[in-house]
Amino acid sequence: MNVAIIAAAGQGLRMAGKRPKQFLELAGTPIIFHTLQAFEQCDSIQEIIVVISAAEAAGFLSLAGKRELRKLRKVVPGGATRAESVLRGLQAVRETTVEIVAVHDAVRPFVTAEEIARTIAAAQVDGAAILVSSPVDTVKEIRDGAVVRTLRRDDLRNALTPQCFRYKLLRRAYEQADVFDPELTDESSLVERLGERVAIVEGSARNIKITRPEDLVLAERLLTSDF
Repeated sequence: MNVAIIAAAGQGLRMAGKRPKQFLELAGTPIIFHTLQAFEQCDSIQEIIVVISAAEAAGFLSLAGKRELRKLRKVVPGGATRAESVLRGLQAVRETTVEIVAVHDAVRPFVTAEEIARTIAAAQVDGAAILVSSPVDTVKEIRDGAVVRTLRRDDLRNALTPQCFRYKLLRRAYEQADVFDPELTDESSLVERLGERVAIVEGSARNIKITRPEDLVLAERLLTSDF
């Protein structure tokens, strides 16, 4: 069985709104439900666990009850950091039946069921796999306020989600991690610290993370475009 953990406990401070960004609407539907629909449509996912702040849980459940979310099994209160929140979701997984855990940002609503399935399939082979996209801009390494060198774009990828792992591997990574470390911004970095191989799966640049007001404007355009 494969389980999706949807990280939805963030407060979205950079969005500067009255509600967490995952509850802002795209085409009249909260962002988080666009995201959940992709996992509902993916045959490679059997269960979904949503990790959300305790203050938002009741509101989320009320909205979720009005939608057909057959795979939604648990709603878990989030922690102080993303890493702690994902760990809480991981602790809610039934370890006797799970094979692959797919961790995804609630505010990445444009991921497709096909991208999810391909990343899970890669994790089943390699143990760990993340969805990525190729950078467009030239990237510079800097030190002390100056450019050290220009990095080869062919050697770089933007880390997206989902990030998929064999359950036992991800649990082992969390057992050796400080979940309050602010540098832990994704699950792949935890597994990398173990020296384990993390495969990449090429994804679409459409899979944006809605973080700032301008991202919301772009998301509205993406909904009505073929980009």
